[in-house]
Amino acid sequence: MRLRHTYLAFCVIGTALPYWKLVPWVMDHGLNIPLLCEELFATRIGAFFGLDVVVSALVLFLFIATEGRRIPVSLLWLPVIATLLVGVSLGLPLFLFLRQRKLDADAGALT
Repeated sequence: MRLRHTYLAFCVIGTALPYWKLVPWVMDHGLNIPLLCEELFATRIGAFFGLDVVVSALVLFLFIATEGRRIPVSLLWLPVIATLLVGVSLGLPLFLFLRQRKLDADAGALT
């Protein structure tokens, strides 16, 4: 199995696990963003995880912008949208997949 396939597997896991908890909550409350934020930050440990994800997402956006231009990787908008819709758990492995696919293609062109 190639590394890019491992990243794709993490994309599936990184989508399924968060949505496994989010979908039932949305079915109970709808897309009530104020309530979601209230519940997320209701405890110190929830706030810890919420803020950790926000900072991680911002760092990921910077990484996508800089590394994506350096290589250059196509479809840079896709992991950004994935991060906004699901989270870092999808956005990061998706970007790493796109990056690895480009690196593999470049390596194949050299041989």
